[in-house]
Amino acid sequence: MNRTASNLTFALGFFALAAGVVLARANPATSYESSIYTGTPTTVWICFAVALGLSVVAAVAARGRSQTLGIVLGATTVTSIVSLPVLRNYRFSGMGDALTHLGWTRDIVDGLLAPHELIYPGVHSLGATLHLLGGIPVERALLLTIVVLFVPFLIFVPLTVREMTGSPAAVGVAAIVSWMVLPINNVATHMGIHSNSNALFLVPVVIFALVAYLRRRSTVERLPFGLSPYSALIYLSGIALLVVHPQQMINVVVLVGAVAGVQFLARWRFSDHPMVDQPTTYAHTIVLGTLFAVWTVSNERFRSAAVGLVEGILTADVGASAEVDQRGASLTEIGGSIQELFVTMFLDAAIVGVVAALFVLVTWLGWTSLDREAASFVTYLAIALIPLGGIFLVYFVGTPTMAFRQVGFIYVLLTILGAIGIAHVIGGLSRVITRPGANAVASVGLAALLVLGLMTVYASPLIYNPSQHVTDEQFSGYESGLEHGAEGYSHAAVGYDPFRYDHALHGLEGEETLSGATAATGEADPDELAAGNYTGAYHGLDYYLIVTEYDLTREIEVYQELHYSEQSLERVGSDPAVDKVISNDEFEMYAVVSEDDDE
Repeated sequence: MNRTASNLTFALGFFALAAGVVLARANPATSYESSIYTGTPTTVWICFAVALGLSVVAAVAARGRSQTLGIVLGATTVTSIVSLPVLRNYRFSGMGDALTHLGWTRDIVDGLLAPHELIYPGVHSLGATLHLLGGIPVERALLLTIVVLFVPFLIFVPLTVREMTGSPAAVGVAAIVSWMVLPINNVATHMGIHSNSNALFLVPVVIFALVAYLRRRSTVERLPFGLSPYSALIYLSGIALLVVHPQQMINVVVLVGAVAGVQFLARWRFSDHPMVDQPTTYAHTIVLGTLFAVWTVSNERFRSAAVGLVEGILTADVGASAEVDQRGASLTEIGGSIQELFVTMFLDAAIVGVVAALFVLVTWLGWTSLDREAASFVTYLAIALIPLGGIFLVYFVGTPTMAFRQVGFIYVLLTILGAIGIAHVIGGLSRVITRPGANAVASVGLAALLVLGLMTVYASPLIYNPSQHVTDEQFSGYESGLEHGAEGYSHAAVGYDPFRYDHALHGLEGEETLSGATAATGEADPDELAAGNYTGAYHGLDYYLIVTEYDLTREIEVYQELHYSEQSLERVGSDPAVDKVISNDEFEMYAVVSEDDDE
């Protein structure tokens, strides 16, 4: 392709991207959206598809300036997709932990909480900074924080692959695989205000610094005290990761420690090998491990989590297999299946993982074109997967949610290894068919996997998990309900516990925690609620029952009345012992007088 044709092609791509962003901004969400995919206008997706299609082809087939432009176009498009809650003017996105994170950020802004008093203050501090500097609402500042922390992932995955291999083909494929956002699995890692998940996107920065430190052994570029610039970057990025979430920091310590262990064995076994000539990572392992220990061991939240993990391991009825069985049974009841959900959520990740595993095997057998130093980097990451996989198994037995968080970290490494492996597959295919033919096949295959990956970046009914879009009406309803509720009445909800909204609206410092409950936790009796016995559903106490549009969408449209029938949720107001006290388009709150009071 000549320069003029290339310029016109990229002009089309960037125009399509710009048009998509403008159209998304011009069509803000006006009510609760169960799916950001269906809520966003189709024309926006067409524009983004054009931009991504051109960028995939350029990343695979082009080199030099054209490949760089293609990678920039694709990365910017994926960033725009991740930014849709901001572009479409969501009030907030995320329930449960996300609302508590919002409360902590409010406390920091109001001076009621110092950042260092949290074990992971990174997200909250960045959100507070964006709020104070930009003069934007705290909710919007946190949504922007998601985007700010996501961008390094798209930048440093291809940079790491370039540093490892020097192959333009592998760099292009790495960019595309990074756009699939494989560390997000929507089981325990999410694209939202979730510190553990947000930290995953900083991990490639540490890996890049580690690889650059090992490869660039020149003594010309030195900081004071003989410190390598890349050593400094390892420490600085490690500290950043620590304050965003320590769990991902300990994984980095394991990774760097695995590199140190391989280097020790290489020095014992070989006299002439790139690993022997590379600088050691012994000091980095000790320093990063010490930072983690000092930061976490004295924290009560960390100790509680560790105790919970041990108790989970020792408890026979706890484990991820039991949780999968339970969810599989529920899926079958509403016409779905684990197999169908696996294909939707994990097929792209499974394919990349298999390619990564096979690539490591053929690298160790010496069947690839990698030089010995590039192969040593592959070995480092592959060996690190062994202890990281062991941690996954411990979590799997003890704390299922933590196990899927561990999978998120593992897939940062598999994104890198899988991308290099796919590039080798394309190179091998080009020797069987023509280079243009191999590029065409690769572009189509990678584009299909990219679609699968981007379809599940955000929760939606497609994966039986409606969007956690929090609207103005929901916030307004909770604010009025919490402020004007009668004394002695507790708050119960069909969905998320009302105390989360108390956190989001008022912070966690300086006020007593709201007395709240949900049917899901068993504090309110779900069977009684489902049967329409509202007066007997909350331990015989007077209470407020809260039903939001999110609850109705989840229970009726997504769960297909698995737990509550449409009739049981809609006839609340007709019960003589129930009074509707607050109502808007997204939120209803009922005052329920207990059976004892009726008597």
